[in-house]
Amino acid sequence: MGRKAEVIRDTKETKIHIVLDLDGTGKAQIHTGIGFFDHMLEGFARHGLFDLTAEVEGDLHVDCHHTVEDTGIVLGEAIRQAVGDKQGIRRYGDRVLPMDEVLVLCALDLSGRPYFCSDAVFPTERIGELDTEMIREFFYAVSYSAAMNLHFFMLRGGNSHHMAEGMFKAFAKALDEAVGMDERIAGVLSTKGTL
Repeated sequence: MGRKAEVIRDTKETKIHIVLDLDGTGKAQIHTGIGFFDHMLEGFARHGLFDLTAEVEGDLHVDCHHTVEDTGIVLGEAIRQAVGDKQGIRRYGDRVLPMDEVLVLCALDLSGRPYFCSDAVFPTERIGELDTEMIREFFYAVSYSAAMNLHFFMLRGGNSHHMAEGMFKAFAKALDEAVGMDERIAGVLSTKGTL
């Protein structure tokens, strides 16, 4: 099918180039300058079976905020472009995902209306070089740029690494479901006739 998108963002704070293939096999080439963030994006690609290339240069001498948030903006835009007119897609996706002691729920709707909600509270301020408060900012940026409803509920918390990894993997699985095709769907899955 080849549902692909390439998005470039070049500002005084960040230079970002993302290529996303929704119909990939889970290949990832990620370079953000933040090791743990790279690990999360690699997990997103692998578990969603998306091919993802992300080349990111950010003002990490300031902090990780612009790098992470802007990557979310660009990834969200790539998702929006790759999904296209949404003809025949399932639209909704959800996953309850265990990550050792952690249990996280992710649910999303490719509705064209952005909304974000999360109750995740991390027990530590950082994971490697990533500020844990930036996980919320990343997913907020993705949801608004992709124009999706995105909800996370931490059903059972624990280790910060496990919580973050659970969120990224649950998001990957939910998104894979939502962008999946269903031959029974004529046009778009909406009584309005558009998404």
